[in-house]
Formats: sequence, C-alpha cells, structure tokens
Amino acid sequence: GAFRVGVSKTLVNRALAEVAGIEPAVMAHRLMGVWQPRANYYAALFDPKTESDDPARPYPFCLAYPLEEEESEHLEVKLGSPEDWQIEWKWDGIRAQLIKRGSLVILWSRGEEMVSDQFPEIVSETVSISEDVVLDGEVLVWDFDNERPAAFSQLQRRLGRKQVGPKLQKEAPAIFMVYDLLEYNGEDLRGRPTAERRALLESLDFGQSSAFQKSPLIQASSWQAVSAVREESRERSVEGLMLKKSTSAYAAGRKKGEWWKWKVDPFTVDAVMVYAQQGHGRRAGLYTDYTFSVWDGELLVPFAKAYSGLSDAEIRRVDRWIRSHTQEKHGPVRVVEPQLVFEIAFEGISESKRHKSGIAVRFPRIHRWREDKPASEADNLETVRSLL
Repeated sequence: GAFRVGVSKTLVNRALAEVAGIEPAVMAHRLMGVWQPRANYYAALFDPKTESDDPARPYPFCLAYPLEEEESEHLEVKLGSPEDWQIEWKWDGIRAQLIKRGSLVILWSRGEEMVSDQFPEIVSETVSISEDVVLDGEVLVWDFDNERPAAFSQLQRRLGRKQVGPKLQKEAPAIFMVYDLLEYNGEDLRGRPTAERRALLESLDFGQSSAFQKSPLIQASSWQAVSAVREESRERSVEGLMLKKSTSAYAAGRKKGEWWKWKVDPFTVDAVMVYAQQGHGRRAGLYTDYTFSVWDGELLVPFAKAYSGLSDAEIRRVDRWIRSHTQEKHGPVRVVEPQLVFEIAFEGISESKRHKSGIAVRFPRIHRWREDKPASEADNLETVRSLL
C-alpha cells in the first residue's frame, strides 16, 4: 500500500516516463498539481501525446544545489567568471509559480498546493499583467516602510488558512518577488537560456501594482566582491545568494552545476537535550527526535526540537544513553537527565508568544555533538535573544 522508505520522487518519475515512452520532464509536469488515481488520470498520464496537459498545471520547479563551504573558497576554479552567472538574493519566503492563462489565475506552491486563497491580493493584482504568463518566484510578506521582507513568522500567519481577510492582508501584506519567466503567451520558455528568459521578464510591465517586484540582479566583477555582497544578507533579511548559469535552461528538479544556493552561515547555539521521542520509518524503534533547552538563570527552558544532523553511529550511541538515563516517561516522550550538550544550527530566529522561551527558530538541526562540554556551559536565553 505504500512505497518503501527511500524511493525518491525523481526515481518514480523516471520509471513512469520510461513505461509511458515520454520525456521525464513531461511526466514530471503531468504529475504536478492536483492528481487523482482515477482511470481518466491514468490514461492522460500515459498518453504518448505531449501537448495535452491541463492548463491549470504548474511546471516542475528548477532546484538548486547548496554551495558547500569548501567549494566557496575556490569559486574561480569551480564556476569560472562571475560574468557567466546571474546572481540574485536568495529570498526567504514560499517558492511559488503564478499561472495566468486566459481567465485562469492560480498560485501554486513548490509543495504542489494551491495557495491562491491565502494570498488573494497577488491573484487579484494579476490583472495588471496583460500577457498570458507563468512566473516563478517567491511569496513574501513585505515591509514596505523598510523595503525588505518581514519576519517569516508574519508569512506563517497566512498559511493554512482557508481565507485571508482584509485585516490580515493589511497587517501582513504579501508580494510576489518574480525571478523567472517560464511561459509567455502560450510558449514554453524553459529550454531557453536563463539570460534570455530574464531579458523577456524585464520587458514585462506590472503597471502600478505593489503586489509584484522583479528580483534585482547583483553585479560584481569578482567572486571576492560577490562574497562581500553576500555578507549583507542578514541585514537585508535574505538567506544568501542564488547563482544561476546564464546559459542554463530551466530544468525539472536539480541539475548539478547550473543553479547554486550560497547561503549565509547559520546561527548556532549550544543547548542541552531534555526530552526524546522515537523516530519513524527507518528510525522507528530508535530515539532520534529531541528537544533542547538553554539556561534561564538556574532553569532549563526548551527552545528548539531537532531530529537531523547525527550520523547513524551517533544515533545508536545517543539512543543507548537515553534508555539508561531516563528520569520520567510521559506517553511517547522520555524526560532525560540534562547532561548531553549539542550545537544546534538554525536559519532564522524571531520572537514568539507560543513558545515558553519566547523564541522561535527556523529549520533547527544538530550541527555537532559537544561531548567536550558539560551542561553547565550550554548557552543561556539572554545569549539566544541577542541573536534577534
């Protein structure tokens, strides 16, 4: 009744494409968006004709590989001249495609969810675009006073809602930061070079609409200059830089060497493990999901949960330790002796009324196990708050 753990979407897509005798990119497109396991859907899925796709269906997203720290030290060797690359900010929002085909206007997230109702001002302002287009970009809540993205927590206020009323639209105004043009008046542009698609995007007129902005390009004569610009990321409320090869097509999924994301170094905090739960799937039966605390005076206050970052060998060691150092059990949760210290990395931080610590962090994960450090030397809440 299910795929085994470990089968990637790309592998399933390639297998289906081979059976159907069509290109993997076409199959990936057919699998996007709303899809139901019914006879007519299966017939369309394996149709040898490639031009009969649903007009409401988005394209598969082109994804970037992370540029590792050791690679970033030798960019001239790895990437050549910066003039061969389109360099932009890496926006911290929701990746999305905006489809405008005739009277049809739909906003799709990268998670293949229709988010038109969560961001009605973007959909309604699409009338400012006279052409039929498919745009790739980022949905952001925008701070118009400071001309920068608002905290991600403001964007989260709009997610998961069936409707977003005028009050929330005013408190957390959304924009669509456009950085690619995938289709223009019915023509699929994905096979054209990035630089050519960008030139066409520049010719698009959004009128006086405040719901659309074009992602600015960064000009630099050397990778040292690019690196210096990247250092401005945090003060601009962005995650780093995107590097897109000027000659690259818009691929389905990740194609190594064509798109890179060069993120700023994450925040890190040394924290104490206080709770543990068993994992799922391949990690079922092992304690792999942890809650971490920092000091607030003489008390430990939970501030983050994390379940990734340890090797399999480390997971087994921690699991054995948890079983022999459990103080209490509350259903599936074990309260453990506050002894183990881990360095927790995360991308963003904001104030939160929902958390006891008053802090919420984004994408927390275990950076390393600090076996050299006793619990008394873990960070305190004041240090964490200073990161705000």
